[in-house]
This record gives sequence, structure tokens and C-alpha cells, in this order.
Amino acid sequence: MDKKTLAVIQKVHELFKGRHLTLSLAESCTGGLISHYLTTLPGASDFFEAGLVTYSVGIKKRILGISAETIAHYGVVSEETAREMAEKVRMLTGTYCGLSTTGNLGPGTLEGKERGLVYIAASKEGKTSAKELRLTEDRALNKKKASVSALAFLIEVLGK
Repeated sequence: MDKKTLAVIQKVHELFKGRHLTLSLAESCTGGLISHYLTTLPGASDFFEAGLVTYSVGIKKRILGISAETIAHYGVVSEETAREMAEKVRMLTGTYCGLSTTGNLGPGTLEGKERGLVYIAASKEGKTSAKELRLTEDRALNKKKASVSALAFLIEVLGK
């Protein structure tokens, strides 16, 4: 693991432990990599409650409760779906903060959306923020960059 990734993970640990906050994740395109990153350091169990990999549309609807209307109108790869995922995982788990990822890592298009388009969202105290990423690497690097970017975005949101 590179130093930048490790520094971001350490900062998330510090923030959540220092403030006695809890976190849950709803990952789609990152496939559990954010959960993996958080648990590479000891002490993640002090704040990290749950990590769900909700890869399919059906599971997004059945487990998280993402509305069929959101997916039909905006698609799975959308800011609206990312926001709803973050909100729903936070409510489902009862955590202070919910973080989500959804996107297309490649190699082809998905829902007519280009490779590298990723949305991340963080929900806390009923307020949800989202960010769009446009990644240009191969699938593996896009997955890593999306995961690290999501954790960095979480740090940013916690500062607000």
C-alpha cells in the first residue's frame, strides 16, 4: 500500500475514533475495497460498523431500499443513487455516517455512461454530500482511486 493511501486511512481512523463516531458503507463499484482499507489498520472495530457490497440493482433495491424510481430515472451510475445509498446504509445500520460508491470502472460503457464515471456520497446527521469522479486509468487503478477518493471525501465532509 502506498503512503498516500495509508495516510488517508489513518486520518479516517483518527477522526472517527477521536470523535467517537460510527461509519457504515454501501459499496458498489469499489466491491469492498474501502472496507478492506479500513480494516487494514487495527482499531477499525471502534468505529466501523458495517460494509455492504450492493453490486446488483436487485440488491440495491431489496437490501438498501433504493427506490425503483431513482434507478429508472437516473440509473445506477448517478449522483442520486449514490446519495440514496449513503442515506439508506446510514439509516439501516444506525451509524453516524454512511458512505457510498457507485460507478462504471470499465472497460466498456454502462447505462450509456463512460468508463471511469464514479459517484461517491457521504451522509451524516441527515445531510448528504456527493461528488463526481472521472477516472481515466484501467479498471484496477480506477477501483483503487475511487476507494481512496471516497475516503478523502469522507474526511472533507466530516470537516464541514
